[in-house]
Amino acid sequence: MTTPDPGVFISSAQMYQEVRVLAQTVGRIESKVDGFLDETKDIRGDLQDHELRIRVLERARWPLPTIGVLAGVAGAATGALALFAR
Repeated sequence: MTTPDPGVFISSAQMYQEVRVLAQTVGRIESKVDGFLDETKDIRGDLQDHELRIRVLERARWPLPTIGVLAGVAGAATGALALFAR
C-alpha cells in the first residue's frame, strides 16, 4: 500500500507575497480603467459637439430643397399661364 500524498504546503510568507503581487496587479488594472473612463468622457464630449454641429448644418440646409420646389411650382405655373393665355 502506498502512503497518501501529504499535499502542498504554502508558507505564510509565500501567501503574503502572492497577495502583494495580486494587489499591485489590481492597482495597475484600476489605473488603466481610470484612463479608459477619462477617454470615454472626452469621446462623449466630442460626440455631443459633433451632434450639435450636424444639427446646425441640417437646419441651415432645409431651405435649399424648399426653394427648389417653389421655383419648380412657379415655373410650372408660369408655363401653364402662358399656355392658357394664348
